[in-house]
Amino acid sequence: MKVEIINKKRVFDRFFKIEEATLRHERYGGGMTGELTRFSFERGESVAVLLYDPGTREIILVEQFRYPAYSTGSSGWLLEIVAGSVPPGEGLESTACKEVLEETGYLVTKDRLIKMGAFFVSPGGTSERLHLYLAEVSEKDKTEKGGGNDHEDEDIRVARLPFEEALAKAEGGELEDAKTVISLLILEKRIKTLTRRHQHEE
Repeated sequence: MKVEIINKKRVFDRFFKIEEATLRHERYGGGMTGELTRFSFERGESVAVLLYDPGTREIILVEQFRYPAYSTGSSGWLLEIVAGSVPPGEGLESTACKEVLEETGYLVTKDRLIKMGAFFVSPGGTSERLHLYLAEVSEKDKTEKGGGNDHEDEDIRVARLPFEEALAKAEGGELEDAKTVISLLILEKRIKTLTRRHQHEE
């Protein structure tokens, strides 16, 4: 399918960036649309990691204040899996490991990351594509305090939850963060394989 970009300009450029584009695109039935104006909230690539302890069958989540959620009437404090935007020139897995250590204090290396998939967060409005990982951890991997970066004014609480409890919260609507719900549903499909592998290693 053909896309013709007529004009593109950045209309907001601070921590977040917004681009405005004038374009035409090919129609399913043939021919091209008229000129359309579309906006893109530019976020680029991001990563998220679900931390799972197979020994205790617990997951590690983080809780922090999210103003956009608060502005909708939510309390604003959301339980989520670890996540972060990928800086220019930094690899996906490097960012994932760095975010895990900063937010939770758990040390995870690249070879322990299991790719669970990648998806656009909200393709009608933002360019953000999230790369989702699973990492198995235990308490011996807790090497630092976690809680986020003080210089970024992060205030993060680390929480351990039994996997079944977290899954019930996701299915019951108590967990409202999409990436967290998606990661738990994927883990539910894989957990038998992970449990069998862990038992074999013991």
